[in-house]
Amino acid sequence: MAKFISPEPVVKLVKAFSSPFRNAVATAKTCYSGKGIITDEQINETVEPLSRDMEIAKSIYEAGHHTTFQHAHFQFRLENVSRQFVWSFLHSHPFYNSEQVSQRYVEVKAGNYAIPPLVGAALGIYHLTVQMQIESYKKLITLLTPIVTGEYYKIFPARKQFPSKYAKDIKHKAQEIARYVLPVATFTYLYHTISGITLLRYHRLADQFDVPIEQKLVVQKMVDELLQFDPLYKLILEESLPIEETLEYQFFSKRQDVKSSKGFIKEFDTKLEDKISKLIDYKVNNEKTLADSVREVLGLPVNEINDSEAIDLVLNPKKNRLFGESLVLSTHSKLMRTLFHPSYTFRKKLSHTADSQDQRHRMTPASRPILNLHLTDSPDYIMPELIRCDVHIQHLYDEVMEKTWEGINKLKSLNVPDEFILYLLPNAFPIRFTESSDLLNLHHKYVMRLCYNSQEEIWRVSLEEAKQIIEINPNIGKHLLPPCAIRSMANSTPICPEGERFCGVKVWNLDIAEYNRNI
Repeated sequence: MAKFISPEPVVKLVKAFSSPFRNAVATAKTCYSGKGIITDEQINETVEPLSRDMEIAKSIYEAGHHTTFQHAHFQFRLENVSRQFVWSFLHSHPFYNSEQVSQRYVEVKAGNYAIPPLVGAALGIYHLTVQMQIESYKKLITLLTPIVTGEYYKIFPARKQFPSKYAKDIKHKAQEIARYVLPVATFTYLYHTISGITLLRYHRLADQFDVPIEQKLVVQKMVDELLQFDPLYKLILEESLPIEETLEYQFFSKRQDVKSSKGFIKEFDTKLEDKISKLIDYKVNNEKTLADSVREVLGLPVNEINDSEAIDLVLNPKKNRLFGESLVLSTHSKLMRTLFHPSYTFRKKLSHTADSQDQRHRMTPASRPILNLHLTDSPDYIMPELIRCDVHIQHLYDEVMEKTWEGINKLKSLNVPDEFILYLLPNAFPIRFTESSDLLNLHHKYVMRLCYNSQEEIWRVSLEEAKQIIEINPNIGKHLLPPCAIRSMANSTPICPEGERFCGVKVWNLDIAEYNRNI
């Protein structure tokens, strides 16, 4: 396997079940036990010759009875992994939990990026391009700070008397926007927790687009850590599928007429009709189905609770006080599970950095692209609203993108593999995709992302989507609100749950049509 020039990923297993593999067998045997719970200590782990318990482990795995392997979870510490890898692989599925360093709050340092196995002129071009991006990032922080400062003190005029106290908050706001020019090669570090079965899936399908070399390297290190901790997993560990056997690879290997992605991009953007996200599909009976399901839970006929009353009962925080809880209790409430039935599908275009936030909402799944198939020879990027506030800053931003694509095209001319070229893409690169969700999980997402503290781009797209839902399902849409508005209606205190992170705007007093922000 080709090795990166940058420091290797650091992968350490830091927490795990004490006897994870035996626990999988114990839980399986408990299903058929007439003598009560089978414990880990009762499992015979002999592998030479194979004990009956180990035969059971192989048998249930091969039969697809994988829930027993889902009990044991493993927490890994990951360092020196790229943002591109995290976006494309680690966070591309729902079965994980991660906490990673934020580019909004932690300044990126020079030299902190993945360097693929390049040589000669290609390596020089790669370094120069990334160095230009990082230098521009620092310059943008400096240039944006006065603009952010002005906007910040419009919101918090009293804080102007204590500039040193709030300088860090202001810098964070500038960093949030400046990071758009950073490459997706930028290193991150994180805690990543997954079940045993998820790690087995990682290993089986690590060799796929977009970053197969980094994926295989990191996943192999995770598996090595697992086997060192519990060698019994060797009994069921399958070989990795080669990339040539993946559906995507096979499709393109049989086609010699793959055309430029410019046609697709033009078609996709035209269909968006100048929106960030366009509602393209929904269940035609969303409100009726929701109302019917509420009546079913309560055992009431329509003449005792009509459609609007039923919807209001479950969605209005004045009546459903569970919305005022800090814990998300929606899936544990009989009535609130009715929110699973309505659903919506959006066609979206977000920057790589905003989509990295969007995909953290694991229960609003999306089909995201093979990234190199969306890459053209021309600069293609999202521009944050704050960049447009100053013509000189906008000019610098455009110039960074032009130079970035110059570097990309030079690497293409040297026949550098697409996988390595992708690391130069800026955080601003657009991800074009389709996303669907049921109302229950979409409601939670909007509660989090309509908050004014949310990253600006994902806040803007959430607002756009909520307004579109109001147009077609007004009885549902009017209840898609930020946390402060919901808590105010539920009479929960404090109204803003963010404490000292309060955005400074009493959003709960505003109509959704009045929502507006610059920082």
